[in-house]
Amino acid sequence: MSTFELTLTHEHEAFLAALRDLDGALDETLESVELMKARTDQILSSAEAGHPLRDSVPVEQRPVLVQLLTQATELLQTYGNRVRKTEAKALYSEGMTMDQIARVFGVSRQRVSTLLRDRPPGVGERSPE
Repeated sequence: MSTFELTLTHEHEAFLAALRDLDGALDETLESVELMKARTDQILSSAEAGHPLRDSVPVEQRPVLVQLLTQATELLQTYGNRVRKTEAKALYSEGMTMDQIARVFGVSRQRVSTLLRDRPPGVGERSPE
């Protein structure tokens, strides 16, 4: 087994920063998942007790389940896209080909080409909040 020491490039630093941000987003998502689980259990219990849905999903209870689902999905999509893009760039900087990265990611070579392309901020993707 050979020893390899990695020199952190700009691409690696960007990837690690994206991972740190994703880690925070995952913590936030776990909190939302716990709240969604509690809301789901409440709605199921109420429905199983024969109560109408309009009584099980009170208007004043915010954010409602569908809002939590949307927020969690958007949060993971935003940070996941950033991780995917920065990881592709880091792997490419280490000498992996677009075809190799495509196989690892399970996407087409064209998708990897898009990930490697720099775009001006705000074009084609949301920035993390």
